[in-house]
Amino acid sequence: MKLRSLLFVPGDSEAKIAKSGGVGADVLIFDLEDSVAAARRPEARRLVLNHLEAHAASRTSLFYVRINPLDTPDALADLEAIMPGRPDGIVLPKARGAEDIAELSLVLDQLEAALGFEPESTRIIPVATETPAALFTLGSYILAGPRLAGMTWGAEDLSAAVGATGYKENGQWTAPYQLARSLCLFAASAAEVAPIDTLHADFRDESGLAEAAQRARRDGFTGMLAIHPAQVSIINAAFTPTPEEIAHAEAVVAVFEANPDAGVASLNGKMLDRPHLVQAQKILARR
Repeated sequence: MKLRSLLFVPGDSEAKIAKSGGVGADVLIFDLEDSVAAARRPEARRLVLNHLEAHAASRTSLFYVRINPLDTPDALADLEAIMPGRPDGIVLPKARGAEDIAELSLVLDQLEAALGFEPESTRIIPVATETPAALFTLGSYILAGPRLAGMTWGAEDLSAAVGATGYKENGQWTAPYQLARSLCLFAASAAEVAPIDTLHADFRDESGLAEAAQRARRDGFTGMLAIHPAQVSIINAAFTPTPEEIAHAEAVVAVFEANPDAGVASLNGKMLDRPHLVQAQKILARR
């Protein structure tokens, strides 16, 4: 399943949950953390579980649930409440590194066994840059194991933690947050999972979102978070290879298949080497 568009859906909004299935997002992230007040979390858990169970056999998107941070009592309460609905994955906020993935995996192991689910069937996507300390553990995700499906990053909690007065200037990330974004990209790529860019906060700014998504794909991200249904189609378009890109990639692969022992090859008068082949294979994998 593609991980191009990942749409947050407030877990305590029955209306938004009900409408989410028709927006075309690759992943729906039912949120039990930031968008839900503490007093509303029990109701949000009930609503999310009901939706997971009602669509157990008819999901057109992957269903993930963003739980609360592992170092809070709400995290276990979230997991015990929603796991009977068999979510496809968990989004882990304020992740501190691969140790958090291991800790969460142990809980999931126990819940999957108790519920009769296939072992390691619940995947994990951490929000990997929300604390200053987390930046120094990004390389650890290479050891996170088979549950890791992707990695994403965020600037709001990180900037608040360091006391920044802002994280963008003229619409672009300032240097500290460019660093966090880049490290997340390379850490995810090193772990061989999907690098997912953070959200574009102004959901009315469609042109700005399109530019941000195109930059993200250019840089190597394979998907992007969304906070409004109107953002989904723009993100999907940006991260879907064009027919021209696919045709060129197929031609590159064909050249190397015809010359399996060659280190370099020629296509339309241009020299190609192995990095061109790897790039072409990645494009074809994202069709």
